[in-house]
Amino acid sequence: MNNSDYKPWGKSISIDLFDCDVSVLSNPTLIQQYVSDVVKLINMVAHGPCHIERFGYGELEGYSAMQFIETSSITVHCDEPGKRAFIDIFSCKDFDGQTALDFSKNFFKAGSDKNTVLTR
Repeated sequence: MNNSDYKPWGKSISIDLFDCDVSVLSNPTLIQQYVSDVVKLINMVAHGPCHIERFGYGELEGYSAMQFIETSSITVHCDEPGKRAFIDIFSCKDFDGQTALDFSKNFFKAGSDKNTVLTR
């Protein structure tokens, strides 16, 4: 395909949060609440239940969440020892990435962040 013919299909934002509150990162009820709130905040519709599971081992053990939305998915990976959260939102329906970032940073009580927005 010629690049001049390319039409984006969706938007992806990767949100990396640092210096988060461990009491949020380690609480599956709060992680579930985050997912539910961010779905509504960016005007998406959840498709099925949110799946939250704690797995891994040692320094790599933590909660991850995955929520299908009608236009793609939201994933969350929590790193308790590192006090970090990694969130990915992809949707073929446009959404406000800055709103998602600001809400995420506040929810996880992050001290700093890094984000990447891609049109795909």
